[in-house]
Amino acid sequence: MTDKARLRWTALGDMTRQPPVVLLHGGPGLPDYLGDVAPMIADLAPVYRYDQRGTGRSRWQGSHSFARHVDDLAELLDAWGVPEAVLIGHSYGTDLASRFCLKHSDRVAAMLLLCGPFVGDWRTGDRAERGRRMSPAQQQRLRELEGLPHRTEEQEVELLTLAWFTDHADPGRGWRWAAQGARQRRPVNWAMNSELGREGRMDPLDEHLAELRVRLPARAELLAGAEDPRPVSALESLALRLALPLTRIEGAGHEPWLEQPDAVRAHLRRFVQGAVVPQSAGG
Repeated sequence: MTDKARLRWTALGDMTRQPPVVLLHGGPGLPDYLGDVAPMIADLAPVYRYDQRGTGRSRWQGSHSFARHVDDLAELLDAWGVPEAVLIGHSYGTDLASRFCLKHSDRVAAMLLLCGPFVGDWRTGDRAERGRRMSPAQQQRLRELEGLPHRTEEQEVELLTLAWFTDHADPGRGWRWAAQGARQRRPVNWAMNSELGREGRMDPLDEHLAELRVRLPARAELLAGAEDPRPVSALESLALRLALPLTRIEGAGHEPWLEQPDAVRAHLRRFVQGAVVPQSAGG
């Protein structure tokens, strides 16, 4: 990057084809975890993924801002020789995709927002639903772990498992996925999470929705797990404000490709085909 940071990226598929797909992972503060999603569409278009700065193999120390993360994506597109891309963001990645579109709408060929962005007072409903999915003992243990000034490796894994298993519709499988993620999606950059969370509260995406609606590409959609603890009603409101179609995947939570892979694969393939085939046919 222009500030000498080094970002790790990977690509799957024929990199000469345009436009490519760029997968934007969530967090903030987690390394890329969308390796199971990329093969679903890599035969239709090349798929780029990267660890956001300060996560995974993109090792970096310093402060974080939305502007810097937006600039990172623009610089990566330049490095890849990509004038424009199809953006597919998940969770925090939908916020990043939206803020990138606000600044670089000319570089967004199409955009799919998966399980986000959540605007308005969605956290109240999220906390209530997570509480309903947890036992009193689990809630108490999570509070204890969150309150520790320092955590051991096993305590960190336990905290993340407790925090993440309620993301899924199926609690049994959800616990296994959360425990696996708690060991693989590490280390969590808590400073990054805190800094971008604080900036998001000071400069919420809610205040930019009118401008975002104008700058959205012709092909843009929302996709969500119907049983995500984050209230789907928040995405329904967003869909109305942005005039976008919203598809709900039944029997799936915040990572729908895990619980309903066939449904997610079919939707992503339809979306990507619609985004890249007309351009290639016309070229």
